Amino acid sequence: MMKRFMLPLCAGFLSQTLIAQNKAAQQKDTLVGENAITVFTATKTERKLTNVAVPVQIISQKTIQQAGSLRLSDILSEQTGLFMTNGFGTGVSMQGLNPDYTLILIDGEPLIGRTSGVLDLRRIAVGNIKQIEIVRGPSSSLYGSEAMAGVINIITDKSKINSLGLTARYGTYNTADIGLKAGIRSSRINYQGFGNFYRTDGFSIRPNSRERSIAPIERITQQHQLGFRISDRTQVSVSFRLNNETIQNNITVTNNGNAINSVGYEKNNDLNTSLQLAHKFNEKVKNTTRLYGTFFKSIQDLITDNGAPYVDEFRQSFGRAENQTDIQFNKRLEMNVGGGYINETARSTRYDNSSSVKTNRIGYAYLQTEWKALDQLILIGGARYDHNELFAAAFSPKLALQYKINPKLSLKASVGRGFKAPDFRQLYLNFTNTAAGSYSVFGSVEAQKIIGELNRLGQISSLEPAFYGLNTLKPEFSTGFNIGIHFQDSKWLVSANIFRNNIENLIDSRLVAYRTGGAQIFSYLNVKNAFTQGIETDVQYKMNKNLSLTAGYQFLLTGDQAEIDAINAGKVFTRDQNGFSRRMSRSEYVGLPNRSKHMANFKILYAKNAFFANTRVVYRSRWTTTDTDGNGLFNSNDAFAKGYVQVNAAAGYEFNKGLSVQAGTDNLLNYTDVINLPNLPGRTFYLTVSYQFFNKNPK
Repeated sequence: MMKRFMLPLCAGFLSQTLIAQNKAAQQKDTLVGENAITVFTATKTERKLTNVAVPVQIISQKTIQQAGSLRLSDILSEQTGLFMTNGFGTGVSMQGLNPDYTLILIDGEPLIGRTSGVLDLRRIAVGNIKQIEIVRGPSSSLYGSEAMAGVINIITDKSKINSLGLTARYGTYNTADIGLKAGIRSSRINYQGFGNFYRTDGFSIRPNSRERSIAPIERITQQHQLGFRISDRTQVSVSFRLNNETIQNNITVTNNGNAINSVGYEKNNDLNTSLQLAHKFNEKVKNTTRLYGTFFKSIQDLITDNGAPYVDEFRQSFGRAENQTDIQFNKRLEMNVGGGYINETARSTRYDNSSSVKTNRIGYAYLQTEWKALDQLILIGGARYDHNELFAAAFSPKLALQYKINPKLSLKASVGRGFKAPDFRQLYLNFTNTAAGSYSVFGSVEAQKIIGELNRLGQISSLEPAFYGLNTLKPEFSTGFNIGIHFQDSKWLVSANIFRNNIENLIDSRLVAYRTGGAQIFSYLNVKNAFTQGIETDVQYKMNKNLSLTAGYQFLLTGDQAEIDAINAGKVFTRDQNGFSRRMSRSEYVGLPNRSKHMANFKILYAKNAFFANTRVVYRSRWTTTDTDGNGLFNSNDAFAKGYVQVNAAAGYEFNKGLSVQAGTDNLLNYTDVINLPNLPGRTFYLTVSYQFFNKNPK
């Protein structure tokens, strides 16, 4: 199947890109030029974007500001191949893989505090972001667990200027956002500070509903970064980030046919701090030592109509010490070698023996070599070894190349191994939902013991076949292939990337037993071998110095190989229009749920002197949501969410003396989907005013 899909796609891909071009031609051909766009995430060292051998996308500070984005999820939702998921906060899916397979970093350090694998991107303000770097494809050879689909790294602004600026925005649903950013620089000290206050009344697209799709929220974020130049060769920096949010919850659940209203609050606290020491021994050897610690706490405190309290608490910490040495042997050969130690803890009221702290310790080492074999050819090879306390060791190699066919045309290819370790939820969860049929979910570590004890007490009516497959969870692995091509001149930018990810030992929840009253019991097993494959293309055309057009498109196919084998063997049945059972054909198979086969975007950007205006269109085709025929997989006879188009627009003007204004509207067509897109509000408007008190280089 892969050959049938890849070969014709490659042919069309190559023919298309031979008529396309890329805007970076004006940049000097140096590793890091003064005017070049540089990227850190792809290699853990600063590199010129055009010299990176893996698929990388850069979102600039100017793009973020002119789009009127407030939170990280806003700007990512408009990028090719990324779509925002709705459950447990707003997560991001990349290359067709779930949000828990994409690693989210701030200045190269990971964020924690995921719920069911989803890191809520609305926690991250964008007011002090310099650029966002998106690396697609397995990146575990540098970053370890959770980097199976790729890495999104938020690079904060560390401009070495004296500055002070204030931004205020007000919009629909009484949404207010105030940001203050300051910078101070002397000959040895560089300080950057950022503060943000955000609040909204929330919204509901459900008529006459007291429950809000987006609950009333208040968030306060502050970040401080201080750098000190000890000498020309030695620099030290320290950073501190704190995000506090309070969410007002009004939730209605049904228990035994009765509606129960719950009122209360969810409070989340996110603290990150880091210390970095960089020393340049000579022109060829540099060493960087990083210490990083982060803590996340979430508490839900609800009171139901009948006065019953409900408290759900989750605490997680992550500490890491890492050292990396960069060595340049000559003009053609460089090496990065590093290693570190991680200590991670978690405690939750939903975990077995919730009073105890769950701990995991990881030691790791990595090596990466970059070789400029020819003037036109760059080869990168690397690998990482992770020794994890809770499961077997993981080895993650990667190989990438870039070949510049001529000054305008370049080819990129990479193959890598990614992995994701079982999380604390999959290992230790001990949760029973009494409001929805009293089903239970037990983590793999304690499932056999808990169910065995319930069986001994006569509380189990049957053990399902999956119960006998319960075992120590293994990490999930993926092997990812990417082939990309770029063609460039002064007017055009066209890039395209073909990808394929084979996922092994995919962790899934399975029904393992029934209680005597009929309640179901679930646990986690390594059960699936899945795949995602497709093509992503981006095109930019600069019509003149003021007007440019951009477009992006992703075609995506997904599936579970075991399900495909069962269909081909005639073991899967569905129902016809009259409700009669029949064998399902391979052509009816859709693949993994909640994925759209087609996604696209189109943008018109205009800027002249102090004025700018833009219109951005995002399209997503339909996707499966519910297995309505009950055959255990998703096919064309199941329930689908409708495809939709979202149109956003903004315009702004910068006056003299530092004053600028911007106005915009999101979801101009007022598209809503109560069931499948509860986080998408109707048409919204906003007005932003910014004032730069001063912005100048130090004397």
